[in-house]
Amino acid sequence: MDDGVHMNHARAFRLVVALAGFVTVGLLASSALATSSSSAKALTTLNREVLAAINTFRTSNGLVALRESKGLDQAALAHSREMGLRGYFGHNSADGSPFWKRVDRYYRPQGYSNWAVGENLLWGAPAVSAAKAMQLWIASPGHLRNLMTSKWRDLGVSAVSVPAAGGVFRGQQVTIITTDFGVRR
Repeated sequence: MDDGVHMNHARAFRLVVALAGFVTVGLLASSALATSSSSAKALTTLNREVLAAINTFRTSNGLVALRESKGLDQAALAHSREMGLRGYFGHNSADGSPFWKRVDRYYRPQGYSNWAVGENLLWGAPAVSAAKAMQLWIASPGHLRNLMTSKWRDLGVSAVSVPAAGGVFRGQQVTIITTDFGVRR
Protein backbone atom coordinates (compact mmCIF):
# COMPACT_ATOMS: atom_id res chain seq x y z
CA MET A 1 0.00 0.00 0.00
CA ASP A 2 2.84 2.41 0.73
CA ASP A 3 4.28 1.76 -2.72
CA GLY A 4 0.91 2.56 -4.26
CA VAL A 5 0.65 5.81 -2.35
CA HIS A 6 4.28 6.62 -3.14
CA MET A 7 3.64 5.99 -6.86
CA ASN A 8 0.57 8.22 -6.71
CA HIS A 9 2.66 10.97 -5.11
CA ALA A 10 5.35 10.44 -7.74
CA ARG A 11 2.77 10.56 -10.51
CA ALA A 12 1.21 13.67 -8.98
CA PHE A 13 4.65 15.28 -8.74
CA ARG A 14 5.39 14.48 -12.42
CA LEU A 15 1.99 15.87 -13.38
CA VAL A 16 2.65 19.10 -11.48
CA VAL A 17 6.10 19.40 -13.11
CA ALA A 18 4.59 18.73 -16.55
CA LEU A 19 1.84 21.29 -15.98
CA ALA A 20 4.39 23.84 -14.80
CA GLY A 21 6.36 23.15 -17.96
CA PHE A 22 3.28 23.70 -20.12
CA VAL A 23 2.50 26.94 -18.29
CA THR A 24 6.10 28.12 -18.76
CA VAL A 25 6.02 27.22 -22.45
CA GLY A 26 2.67 29.00 -22.76
CA LEU A 27 4.06 32.13 -21.13
CA LEU A 28 7.14 32.05 -23.35
CA ALA A 29 4.97 31.59 -26.43
CA SER A 30 2.81 34.54 -25.36
CA SER A 31 5.94 36.62 -24.90
CA ALA A 32 7.24 35.54 -28.33
CA LEU A 33 3.90 36.41 -29.89
CA ALA A 34 4.01 39.83 -28.28
CA THR A 35 7.52 40.31 -29.66
CA SER A 36 6.42 39.00 -33.05
CA SER A 37 3.44 41.32 -32.92
CA SER A 38 5.74 44.30 -32.27
CA SER A 39 8.03 43.18 -35.10
CA ALA A 40 5.05 42.63 -37.37
CA LYS A 41 3.82 46.16 -36.64
CA ALA A 42 7.26 47.58 -37.46
CA LEU A 43 7.41 45.56 -40.68
CA THR A 44 3.86 46.59 -41.61
CA THR A 45 4.99 50.19 -41.16
CA LEU A 46 8.03 49.48 -43.35
CA ASN A 47 5.74 47.97 -46.02
CA ARG A 48 3.61 51.13 -46.03
CA GLU A 49 6.72 53.34 -46.12
CA VAL A 50 8.15 51.43 -49.11
CA LEU A 51 4.82 51.68 -50.95
CA ALA A 52 4.63 55.42 -50.20
CA ALA A 53 8.27 55.97 -51.22
CA ILE A 54 7.76 54.16 -54.53
CA ASN A 55 4.62 56.19 -55.24
CA THR A 56 6.31 59.47 -54.30
CA PHE A 57 9.19 58.61 -56.64
CA ARG A 58 6.84 57.62 -59.45
CA THR A 59 4.57 60.67 -59.21
CA SER A 60 7.57 63.02 -58.99
CA ASN A 61 8.69 61.49 -62.29
CA GLY A 62 5.30 61.96 -63.98
CA LEU A 63 4.09 58.38 -63.52
CA VAL A 64 0.88 57.14 -61.91
CA ALA A 65 0.87 56.03 -58.28
CA LEU A 66 0.44 52.29 -57.83
CA ARG A 67 -2.45 50.62 -56.00
CA GLU A 68 -1.65 48.12 -53.32
CA SER A 69 -2.64 44.64 -54.47
CA LYS A 70 -3.51 41.95 -51.93
CA GLY A 71 -2.44 39.26 -54.41
CA LEU A 72 0.92 40.90 -55.04
CA ASP A 73 1.35 41.45 -51.28
CA GLN A 74 0.84 37.70 -50.77
CA ALA A 75 3.28 36.81 -53.55
CA ALA A 76 5.88 39.16 -52.06
CA LEU A 77 5.35 37.77 -48.56
CA ALA A 78 5.69 34.17 -49.76
CA HIS A 79 8.99 35.00 -51.47
CA SER A 80 10.47 37.06 -48.63
CA ARG A 81 9.67 34.28 -46.15
CA GLU A 82 11.02 31.54 -48.43
CA MET A 83 14.32 33.36 -48.96
CA GLY A 84 14.71 33.97 -45.23
CA LEU A 85 13.86 30.40 -44.25
CA ARG A 86 15.91 28.74 -46.98
CA GLY A 87 18.86 31.11 -46.85
CA TYR A 88 18.99 32.26 -50.44
CA PHE A 89 18.52 35.56 -52.22
CA GLY A 90 17.25 35.76 -55.77
CA HIS A 91 14.22 36.24 -57.97
CA ASN A 92 13.72 32.57 -58.75
CA SER A 93 11.86 30.47 -56.20
CA ALA A 94 13.76 27.87 -54.15
CA ASP A 95 12.70 25.16 -56.62
CA GLY A 96 14.31 27.14 -59.46
CA SER A 97 11.07 28.30 -61.07
CA PRO A 98 11.02 31.89 -62.36
CA PHE A 99 9.48 34.60 -60.19
CA TRP A 100 6.55 35.19 -62.52
CA LYS A 101 5.29 31.63 -61.94
CA ARG A 102 5.19 32.30 -58.19
CA VAL A 103 3.46 35.64 -58.70
CA ASP A 104 0.96 33.99 -61.10
CA ARG A 105 -0.38 31.88 -58.19
CA TYR A 106 -1.44 35.03 -56.31
CA TYR A 107 -2.04 37.58 -59.08
CA ARG A 108 -3.89 35.59 -61.70
CA PRO A 109 -3.77 36.53 -65.40
CA GLN A 110 -6.98 34.66 -66.30
CA GLY A 111 -9.65 36.92 -67.71
CA TYR A 112 -7.19 39.65 -68.68
CA SER A 113 -5.71 40.28 -72.11
CA ASN A 114 -2.70 42.15 -70.69
CA TRP A 115 -0.76 40.72 -67.72
CA ALA A 116 2.82 41.53 -66.72
CA VAL A 117 4.84 41.49 -63.52
CA GLY A 118 8.21 42.73 -62.29
CA GLU A 119 10.10 42.39 -59.02
CA ASN A 120 12.63 44.28 -56.92
CA LEU A 121 14.42 42.64 -53.97
CA LEU A 122 16.60 43.94 -51.18
CA TRP A 123 17.99 42.75 -47.88
CA GLY A 124 19.73 44.48 -45.04
CA ALA A 125 21.37 43.30 -41.84
CA PRO A 126 19.75 43.77 -39.42
CA ALA A 127 17.32 46.20 -41.01
CA VAL A 128 16.81 48.57 -43.89
CA SER A 129 14.69 51.69 -44.24
CA ALA A 130 12.38 52.61 -47.11
CA ALA A 131 14.68 55.54 -47.94
CA LYS A 132 17.74 53.27 -48.11
CA ALA A 133 15.82 50.74 -50.24
CA MET A 134 14.87 53.48 -52.68
CA GLN A 135 18.43 54.81 -52.79
CA LEU A 136 19.79 51.36 -53.66
CA TRP A 137 17.07 50.56 -56.21
CA ILE A 138 17.45 53.93 -57.96
CA ALA A 139 21.22 53.33 -58.24
CA SER A 140 20.64 49.97 -59.97
CA PRO A 141 19.59 50.14 -63.65
CA GLY A 142 17.36 47.03 -63.55
CA HIS A 143 15.63 48.05 -60.34
CA LEU A 144 15.25 51.62 -61.54
CA ARG A 145 13.63 50.31 -64.73
CA ASN A 146 10.97 48.55 -62.62
CA LEU A 147 10.35 51.71 -60.59
CA MET A 148 10.00 53.75 -63.79
CA THR A 149 7.92 51.31 -65.88
CA SER A 150 4.85 53.27 -66.91
CA LYS A 151 2.61 50.26 -67.49
CA TRP A 152 2.57 49.14 -63.81
CA ARG A 153 -0.69 49.76 -61.97
CA ASP A 154 -0.42 47.49 -58.90
CA LEU A 155 2.20 46.84 -56.24
CA GLY A 156 2.74 44.31 -53.48
CA VAL A 157 5.30 44.85 -50.75
CA SER A 158 6.54 42.52 -48.05
CA ALA A 159 9.31 43.03 -45.54
CA VAL A 160 10.16 40.14 -43.24
CA SER A 161 12.66 39.96 -40.44
CA VAL A 162 14.61 36.75 -39.85
CA PRO A 163 16.54 36.61 -36.54
CA ALA A 164 19.29 34.19 -37.63
CA ALA A 165 18.99 33.60 -41.36
CA GLY A 166 21.20 30.86 -42.71
CA GLY A 167 22.73 30.32 -46.12
CA VAL A 168 23.86 33.46 -47.90
CA PHE A 169 22.84 35.53 -44.87
CA ARG A 170 25.46 33.74 -42.67
CA GLY A 171 23.32 33.54 -39.52
CA GLN A 172 22.71 37.27 -39.37
CA GLN A 173 19.50 38.99 -38.42
CA VAL A 174 18.18 40.29 -41.73
CA THR A 175 15.25 42.21 -43.13
CA ILE A 176 14.25 41.07 -46.62
CA ILE A 177 12.03 43.23 -48.82
CA THR A 178 10.23 41.94 -51.90
CA THR A 179 8.26 44.33 -54.12
CA ASP A 180 6.13 42.82 -56.87
CA PHE A 181 4.87 45.14 -59.62
CA GLY A 182 1.97 44.22 -61.85
CA VAL A 183 -0.61 45.16 -64.43
CA ARG A 184 -3.79 43.34 -65.45
CA ARG A 185 -6.19 44.79 -68.03
